[in-house]
Amino acid sequence: MSQENQLVKFTKKGIYCPQGRFYLDPWYPVDYAVISHGHADHARWGMKRYLCTDDSKAILQHRLGADIKVESIPYHKTLTINGVNLSFHPAGHVIGSAQIRLEYKGYVVVFSGDYKTQPDFITTPFEPVECHTFITESTFGLPIYNWQSEDRLREQLHSWVTANQANNRTSVFFGYSLGKAQRLMSLLEGIEDIYVHRAIHNLNETITNSGIQLPKTKLWSADLDKKKLRNKIIIAPPALLGSRMLKRIPNAAKALCSGWMQIRGNRRWQAVDAGFVVSDHADWNGLISAVKATEAEQVYVTHGSQAVFSKYLNEIGIKAKELKTEYGDEALEAAESETEKLESK
Repeated sequence: MSQENQLVKFTKKGIYCPQGRFYLDPWYPVDYAVISHGHADHARWGMKRYLCTDDSKAILQHRLGADIKVESIPYHKTLTINGVNLSFHPAGHVIGSAQIRLEYKGYVVVFSGDYKTQPDFITTPFEPVECHTFITESTFGLPIYNWQSEDRLREQLHSWVTANQANNRTSVFFGYSLGKAQRLMSLLEGIEDIYVHRAIHNLNETITNSGIQLPKTKLWSADLDKKKLRNKIIIAPPALLGSRMLKRIPNAAKALCSGWMQIRGNRRWQAVDAGFVVSDHADWNGLISAVKATEAEQVYVTHGSQAVFSKYLNEIGIKAKELKTEYGDEALEAAESETEKLESK
């Protein structure tokens, strides 16, 4: 058995480490799951034991249940499991997100989880990790995807809010309760009072109670006086698009925030007034730079544009193969919608 095969096997339940006897972000119940981050397509209910970063622990307990058996360690600390040295390294995706580094007998495999190479001022910045084998996502693995700087994005959002206020409109931004919501809070901080939906509010409380500081927000509830919301900012989960609660907002201007807005615009989302390119994943150049920085001999490309990205890597001399998984934005969209409904109760 090769050193790589002792470290990772691709099974029906997920990416398995035979030597360590644990799975990485498995999609079916297993005895021991090492979790890269708290999004619903990576952190699933039903595992007997969980391992994650310190910053993800409270998030997993909030989303999966306070009674789950979960252990956590900080970034960069090494934990030895059945002879495998395991450590977490910042992925820059959402709060607590990590790349998972495995080492056995000098051979190193890194599982990226989801990651973003561009700093966003609220998530621990991405750190490249050298390895022999790299398992990378490719959500936005097409040349068309190139993100703007965080400062430029902040200017765009502020300008839109200011224009809405001039027309006596309330600015409503849609983004997932974990990751996108906190990033929007950071980008919009200081311009006006920010109200958040209960799903986001509850998760924010969980995060702050674990010792992580977030921008100040107020709870947006159905019984809130409409006058208090006029000209203010509201952040809500995408699951609320078209909901009755949304109709209670006075003169709402609605914006969807997603990396997909780069090419699809708001033509796909006729229920919104604007679309902003706000992504928690690496763009095309970010993916390429991350892969190159690992100096990996073998790259496996998971969810997203696997065919295009793996083909390009092979063309530039990096050995790459496609890897089918059950991660991805469509799975995330469905799972997060259900999670956000539960969190709002």
